[in-house]
Amino acid sequence: MRRTIDPPADVAAYPFRHRVRARFAETDAMGVVHHAAYLPWLEEGRVALLRAGGRPYTEIRAAGTDLAVIECHIAYRLPAVFDDEIDVHCLLAAPDGATFEIAYLLRRAVETIATAVTVHACLDAVTGRPQRPPGWVRDLATPLRSGSTRK
Repeated sequence: MRRTIDPPADVAAYPFRHRVRARFAETDAMGVVHHAAYLPWLEEGRVALLRAGGRPYTEIRAAGTDLAVIECHIAYRLPAVFDDEIDVHCLLAAPDGATFEIAYLLRRAVETIATAVTVHACLDAVTGRPQRPPGWVRDLATPLRSGSTRK
């Protein structure tokens, strides 16, 4: 397992928030959002975080870098249901070698419904080989508070 951070429980630790709404198509027979629906929410939050940081994904690829998700960990706390508004809080952690992590806190109003971490490998878009993250990754990184690392 490459994941080295635990997502902070404090919403104030996250510099970015993106809101999603649970769609009917994302619910299961019990009326609960299916566990697989959380992955697109993480991706939507991540893409919005990069765009807000001045790095739209199309420009990242045009510059010759791919950001492959190589690991994802989600801890489900409470069920989400149709039409819930979910705030996806995102925190990009400092890179380590050719990888970096993004922590997520998913909240419905003041309730935490899930936490997550995605690990990303920076790859050369032509060769697919690992490469050090561009400098802007470190620039967008948020220092983690004590207790947020697992190493």
